[in-house]
Amino acid sequence: MKNRTKFGLALLLFGLAFACKQAGADENSSIAEASNSTAVDTISSNAAVEKRESNRKFVRTADLKFKVKNVAKSTYAIENIVSKNGGFVTFTDLKSNISEKSETKISQDSILEITRFTVDNTITLRVPNTQLDTVLKSLVSQVAFLDSRLIKADDVALQLLSNKMAQKRLASHQKRLEKGIDTKGKKLNDITNAEDKVLGRETENDETVIQNLSLEDQVNYSTVTLYLYQRESVIKEIIANEKNSSTYRPHIGLQIWDSLKTGWFMLEAIIAFIVQLWALILVAVLGIMSYRKFVKK
Repeated sequence: MKNRTKFGLALLLFGLAFACKQAGADENSSIAEASNSTAVDTISSNAAVEKRESNRKFVRTADLKFKVKNVAKSTYAIENIVSKNGGFVTFTDLKSNISEKSETKISQDSILEITRFTVDNTITLRVPNTQLDTVLKSLVSQVAFLDSRLIKADDVALQLLSNKMAQKRLASHQKRLEKGIDTKGKKLNDITNAEDKVLGRETENDETVIQNLSLEDQVNYSTVTLYLYQRESVIKEIIANEKNSSTYRPHIGLQIWDSLKTGWFMLEAIIAFIVQLWALILVAVLGIMSYRKFVKK
């Protein structure tokens, strides 16, 4: 009976633990979903949505700064997102910034090198105006913490219209000048002045056309600037201690043996040198013997 009671209590405790664990998992899942939904709402904006209004022309730009888990991996993921949505990357600056570097001697020939650094990247990309909101929402999967978000939509419809009207006026004025040169220009000075005016009008007309093309490009493709960073990382590496050369000195026995060999080689060299002087030695010996024999007598 006691065994049955213990078994029942064990089953009850196991059931309570499983229920608590399941409740915690459901709570974490709900928090994650809520956080993801909040991040989508935070990054996305009504200013990034292309509205079906023919009389409105918006130049949309976005600037975002956020933390990621791994800058390099997030950079590749963002480039893939941009490519899939018909955009392209115009600038990227991925770099590591060393904040601290230290060396600790752990043995006679080894050093532990500790490097603390942060990785960041500044990315500038262009995406079709109609895909800006989609791209921003796709970036949520890479965001660990959003620092700032700035999205602007400037209506340039009136500026485009003004440029087109100026272009028409300049073209009309240019035609009248050319016609006047052909019909009324007689003197060389008059023709030269008129040609200079025509050239000036052509230049203004070209500049207006270029301005319009630039505005239309900004309307069709939005510019997004991203600043990514990750938390500080630490690398520990064991390297050779090149400064301590005394570690590689031979032991005393080997040094004595090398000294004996060096001394023997020196003795051999001296003997060989003396042998090379045998003629002088022979002359000296003969001279000494002659001196003792003849001079002393």
